[in-house]
Amino acid sequence: MQQRGLAAYLAELIGTFLLVFFITSVVVLFVATGNQAQFGSDYAVVGLAQGLALFGLVVVFRSASDGHFNPAVTLGAATIKRIAPIDALIYVLAQLSGGVLGALLAKGLLVDEGRATDYGAAQLTGLLGGNFQGAIVEALGAFVLVLVVLVALYSAKGAKDWHPFAYGTTLTFLVMIGGPLTGGAFNPARWLGPALVGNEWGGVWPYVVGPIVGALVAVAVFKFVIEAGNGTGLPKPKAAAPAKPAAGSSTP
Repeated sequence: MQQRGLAAYLAELIGTFLLVFFITSVVVLFVATGNQAQFGSDYAVVGLAQGLALFGLVVVFRSASDGHFNPAVTLGAATIKRIAPIDALIYVLAQLSGGVLGALLAKGLLVDEGRATDYGAAQLTGLLGGNFQGAIVEALGAFVLVLVVLVALYSAKGAKDWHPFAYGTTLTFLVMIGGPLTGGAFNPARWLGPALVGNEWGGVWPYVVGPIVGALVAVAVFKFVIEAGNGTGLPKPKAAAPAKPAAGSSTP
């Protein structure tokens, strides 16, 4: 279990701050409101911008903190014991703080434009039946995100060099799909900052419970399917000791 320190905590704070600022800014600029709220928004641009931002930030901060920027990812890493519980707690506090600061910066720069979209706050849309359906969408998104990170970064046979690309592109397509449904948060820090700043909470529990459940299911799949399939979770058979020659026998 790798020990973390101040540099890792600051990396999570700064990385989440920048990520949420970029996310809220692109939502304010490209998500339509009013009568065109569901059909006038370009979620391809919104998803691509978020994925590219995450990709770049993970490349920059991965060596310091592994580049989680998401309490759901940190929960997954802590559950498989790749980060100590106290470090995980500080990570989550740093991420939540960074999310609020990022939303505050977006509000300070995009005052009038941001007000119409509640400064990028994630909200359930009329395309869903209610909070339960919203929680399912958020859980599925968090499940995929966390599983990608666990496999790419923490699996014994994972392609660690591909971790930033895999993380970023996964967020891209998830936002393209989930954006019109729940705002595509999949991240309690991304939800909390704009919700607090814009005073639009979007139902609360879908954005908290959903990612937690998704992260825990991802851990289960990682441990009992991925790692078991790799053979890393199974004890290695001991090599049989060579048979000793019988007394009085000679070897050719």
